[in-house]
Parts: sequence; structure tokens; C-alpha cells
Amino acid sequence: MSTSQPDASRQPEDRATPDSLLHARTGTDVSPEDLVLASGKDLTPQNLDWARRKLAEEGPAALDKILP
Repeated sequence: MSTSQPDASRQPEDRATPDSLLHARTGTDVSPEDLVLASGKDLTPQNLDWARRKLAEEGPAALDKILP
């Protein structure tokens, strides 16, 4: 019975992707709807108000904080 050993020929794809490469924002404006949906909430007036406040305080970075 063989034991599994690390394979020296493994490609770099086996490593974790750096966080800076995981953000999905494309540079376009972030809408309150985008922020609500990215947070997993329903599109309700209350959640849209929350998103508007969050975007006013944090700008587009609010979406980056929610997404991996």
C-alpha cells in the first residue's frame, strides 16, 4: 500500500488565490440594489435604505467588504 506524498510537479493552481484577486467589482458604479443582493438580503425598502446609507458612508468599498 502506498502513502500519498506531496507531488513536486503540482502546478501553482493548487495554491490559494490572494484576496486582492478575488474581488468581483468591475469598476462600475455600485447601486444600492447591488449592495443589498450581495449581502444576501431581499430587495425591500428598508434594505435599500440601509444600502444607501452604507454607500454614502463607505462608497463603493462597501461592496468590497461584503464580497470575498
